[in-house]
Amino acid sequence: MSFPPCPQCNSEFVYQDQNNLVCPECAHEWNLSQASSEDDTLSIKDANGTLLAEGDKVTLIKDLKVKSSSQVLKIGTKALIKRIVEGKDHQLDCKVDGAGAMMVTAKFVKKA
Repeated sequence: MSFPPCPQCNSEFVYQDQNNLVCPECAHEWNLSQASSEDDTLSIKDANGTLLAEGDKVTLIKDLKVKSSSQVLKIGTKALIKRIVEGKDHQLDCKVDGAGAMMVTAKFVKKA
């Protein structure tokens, strides 16, 4: 019987222990039926570790310089999350007060 690789370390040496799958290399345990449903949802967290969702209001926790512009977004500027995307450098598609629509990195915001 073939099991999927470990979601944490991608080890192929996975074995079954009752209802869970176990990785002997990193000791990660997961339930195969729950893992498939969790992979479909994208979970992005703010600077405090709070899960963010579309429609949430956030505030900037740091002054951010806008790329290819002399504009600076000041700390405390409010924004509304329009869409959450999976990306390496920007995860939030926001409408920022006074600046319009732009992409923002999740680690520079906190939920308002």
